[in-house]
Amino acid sequence: MRVAGCLETSLLDWEGKVSCVLFLSGCNFRCPWCQNKDLALGKIENKISVKEILQKFKDKKNWVDGFVITGGEPALNKDLKNIILEIRNNGFLVKVDTNGSRPDIIKDIISSGLVDFVSMDIKTALNKEKYNAACGIEVDLDAINKTIDILLNSSIGYSFRTTAVPGIVSIEDIEEIIKRISSAKSQKDVTGRAKYKRYVVQKFIPHNTLSEEYIKIKPYSEKEMERMEEMCYAEVF
Repeated sequence: MRVAGCLETSLLDWEGKVSCVLFLSGCNFRCPWCQNKDLALGKIENKISVKEILQKFKDKKNWVDGFVITGGEPALNKDLKNIILEIRNNGFLVKVDTNGSRPDIIKDIISSGLVDFVSMDIKTALNKEKYNAACGIEVDLDAINKTIDILLNSSIGYSFRTTAVPGIVSIEDIEEIIKRISSAKSQKDVTGRAKYKRYVVQKFIPHNTLSEEYIKIKPYSEKEMERMEEMCYAEVF
């Protein structure tokens, strides 16, 4: 069982937790604005042993809460379940990032009790033409919607995330996404704190994009981003 890369310590990839991030190579989407193009295209091989990484954390369980498995698209990797099991057997929590295209895989790892948190990217409004443009391929929107429903109806922590790419994502698209996911009730942990942040809009940074045209795209202004973030807070939380 091997991964393409490892970030040993992150305070950003799992809110409220210190995590180690594992990167899996290969993705079935070709989002022109993707900022991990080498991972998406599978140009970085999965060469790093998961067992060797875990060995480094053998005596660090007091300050690392869990592992985040990201990509690429982790649900494409045939070893995903075994990687998760190996991490859990070493006493760590597990979060998985996904684009939502493989609902059967996501349902399986949730129903098997293997993951503690799943974060799903919603690329834009769930309109076939817009979604195809955002992902650079013909997307199975039924699969995307199925994964959304799996998360909305699950008992684990989860979040949805959209990267605000001008020309791909508008204010109106954010409104449509909010309507789609706002039926979920807020879950809390035993301390009474929110168990997850349900929807996050993040700023697009034009760097190392799959399509060179998107390096020229001017990101949304801070004021525009604040408006999107306020919409999320007001409507979703």
